[in-house]
Amino acid sequence: MASNKETESDTDAEGGQSGGVQSVERALTVLEILAREGHAGVSEIAEEMGIHKSTVSRLMGSLVTREMVHQNSERGKYQLGFGILRLASSIPGRLSLVREARPVLESLAEEFKETVNLAVLRSNYAVNVDQAMGPSTLATYDWVGSLTPLHATSSGKVLLAALEADDRDRILKETGLTARTARTITSRKELDAQLLEVVAKGYAVVREEFEIGLNAVAVPVYNHQGVVIGALSISGPAFRFDPEKIPGLLDTLKDAGLKVSANMGYTRH
Repeated sequence: MASNKETESDTDAEGGQSGGVQSVERALTVLEILAREGHAGVSEIAEEMGIHKSTVSRLMGSLVTREMVHQNSERGKYQLGFGILRLASSIPGRLSLVREARPVLESLAEEFKETVNLAVLRSNYAVNVDQAMGPSTLATYDWVGSLTPLHATSSGKVLLAALEADDRDRILKETGLTARTARTITSRKELDAQLLEVVAKGYAVVREEFEIGLNAVAVPVYNHQGVVIGALSISGPAFRFDPEKIPGLLDTLKDAGLKVSANMGYTRH
């Protein structure tokens, strides 16, 4: 438990220059704890840092606002947020998911002649952060920056399947299982069963669930801790693109996902 002296310094610090430095140091310490532990709650962080929970709560509020951390469950656990990746991507030589994945996306698009996307989880949706267009692509729609529903897309299902049960429940309660087409899965029981298959098979397939005439398949991308941080997908017209019937596609896509993961520091045990 923090001492009275620490409480007084917290109060005094709010108005002075030394307080600004102290706040920065504490924020950095929080980020280091989350980087080490993967996720932690306010009480755990406060105990390790030897400061009051109210101080940690204020720090977390500021970090959440700037997307440096985000709350990953109703139990109050926090983990590093998308803003960390945004900062890292601006520093030469540092790992950037988009930069590390780009050559892989281009290679897949050239080999299979279809659209390849890289997506991450953000604000309860899958957001596409990069795209490579194959020469056979009929449409030229740019998916970069688009938020797509987790339950109706291949990338979304990969990201959903990787979440802890509490996080998945929260997101699906907030977003619902809205039907995008007549093929969209709107039953939670059916979706849960499919997500178990995604984990077992190592990939997710959707057939006209997000858009009529569009099929897609996605595999996970891992970070150095073995945590899913993104999804790599290939999509194409339903009349010619059935991922499970195209020779070599699934194995090649899985290898591509592992290659990007290795670039991000992932090693299989």
